[in-house]
Amino acid sequence: MMELLYGLITGVLFGFFLQKGHVLRYDKQIGALRLKDMTIMKFMLSHIAVAMVGVYFLYDLELIQLSLKPTILGGVVIGALLFGLGWGLLGYCPGTSLGAVGEGHFDALWGIIGMLFGAGIYAEVFPYLKTTVLTWGDYGKITVPQVLGINHWGVIVPVVIIILFFSRWLERKGL
Repeated sequence: MMELLYGLITGVLFGFFLQKGHVLRYDKQIGALRLKDMTIMKFMLSHIAVAMVGVYFLYDLELIQLSLKPTILGGVVIGALLFGLGWGLLGYCPGTSLGAVGEGHFDALWGIIGMLFGAGIYAEVFPYLKTTVLTWGDYGKITVPQVLGINHWGVIVPVVIIILFFSRWLERKGL
């Protein structure tokens, strides 16, 4: 029950930050796709940095366990292409389309309908995908630190520093 409550709280907070960061706006979405407005990029990178530090800090304190999913390149590449195609056609990504509808931008409903339709198709073709696409490039449950053979903080600290410098550079460029 507490997991559901934590999920609700973090979901509401994330939605609040999406709205306050203006990343639910169609013009910001299109600006990101055209590489003219990096608001969404900076928003995502800041969340990645905070999540990396927070998750591994809690992991080191043994307050949480990681539940890794296998790295399967076939599924990742095809999924990324479908994600990008949908985002480009609609002008909203899946998370922001839900938030946009919450703000009253009902054009984003097409994306939600598309997601539901796509999920249904995926469920129907999953038995086929399980023996084909979802076996291509299966590297198992790996992380970047495991591949590099170093402690996770040896990846987290440089990535956070790069994110900070890159975000600062984007700000100076007015993006």
